[in-house]
Amino acid sequence: MKFIHTADLHIGKRVCEHSMLEDQKYILAQILKIVDDEKPDALLIAGDVYDKSVPSAEAVKVLDDFLVDLSRRGTKTFVLSGNHDSAERIAFGGRIMANRGIYMSPIYSGVFEPITFKDEFGEVDVWMLPFVRPADVRTYLGEGETAEAERENIKDYTSAIQVALGKMQRNPGRRNVLVSHQFVTGAQVDENGSEEFVGGLDNVESYAFDGFDYVALGHIHRPQNVAKNESGVGRVRYSGTPLKYSLSEAMHQKSVTVVELGRAGDAALGNSAELKIREVPLKPLRDVRKIEGEFATLVSAEYREAQVREGKSLDDYIYVVLTDENDVTDAAAKLRGYYRNLMALTYNNSRTQSVAHLDFENVNQKSPSEIFSDFFKDMNNREMDEEEREFVQGLIDSIWEGDR
Repeated sequence: MKFIHTADLHIGKRVCEHSMLEDQKYILAQILKIVDDEKPDALLIAGDVYDKSVPSAEAVKVLDDFLVDLSRRGTKTFVLSGNHDSAERIAFGGRIMANRGIYMSPIYSGVFEPITFKDEFGEVDVWMLPFVRPADVRTYLGEGETAEAERENIKDYTSAIQVALGKMQRNPGRRNVLVSHQFVTGAQVDENGSEEFVGGLDNVESYAFDGFDYVALGHIHRPQNVAKNESGVGRVRYSGTPLKYSLSEAMHQKSVTVVELGRAGDAALGNSAELKIREVPLKPLRDVRKIEGEFATLVSAEYREAQVREGKSLDDYIYVVLTDENDVTDAAAKLRGYYRNLMALTYNNSRTQSVAHLDFENVNQKSPSEIFSDFFKDMNNREMDEEEREFVQGLIDSIWEGDR
């Protein structure tokens, strides 16, 4: 049984005010090509399909076109709602779309119904658990002593997921695949990445997913395994995003995960099914990268030609770090003449590297001009010149004039 696992499409996302829709359409076309080459039994999209709970009309059309293309191919597709999505909007029309092999995750209600596949090794049940919080799980436990006991047992995200998954009537004789969207303890998150803050109270321990032969996760943008089976193969896995959505992801190799399930394991021994996973790389329309140096160097023909020789496009999404000691007037506007997809501009020089160490203990013994002079020196790594001193003193005099 073969599946392709992807997640976190974030259709409609804007990065530094740049619309990513063109890039997203380009990468979705690549995923369709991979579907044609791999001929999977199903495509699993593990949440954050859209970037906003109320997506734009353009974003909805992009997803609609993608799902129509998959349906025409006869590819079964599972679309899960993540924390960025509106569960109600993802669920809308789900029962009708299921007739065409497109399975939209329903709104969480504590009731689950798997989609069953069959191959030479028997049956495989695919389950969907949309993004949930402990409060969601508590709400749908119903009434009675058992429900109250379960409510009491929900202390955190791990116990909430365990209770939710316990409502799935899994057949031990079948292989089970879960599509989910949560933060699992041990997942590596990129510092200053494009994910929302994750980790801490919303952690789910990987043992909550025991009993599933493969767990297709979304939520974290870096592809990685967070739990392995007895053969050392990633049983609980994030596919990562198909596109880079921040500078912190610049070094990622984006991909989709191809999952192949073999013969079922021995449930009595706690063994999962035979499992093989591999990554199929994706190549973006535009890469995300950083360039650093003095302004004159970065805009020079020699520097730009060297980038092209190295196979880098000047149309990539570029984050620029200038090392000039003095700010370059209208630097961003000028740089866009050479790098039209400039995303952000920062400086890295002695001024930005310095740390202010004002002597607050003696601040009452210093005049306003002396305090400002200390601040200026810490920020610029030099003393004010005479013209600057006179200008600052004039401002201070005008401000303090009413108090004299």
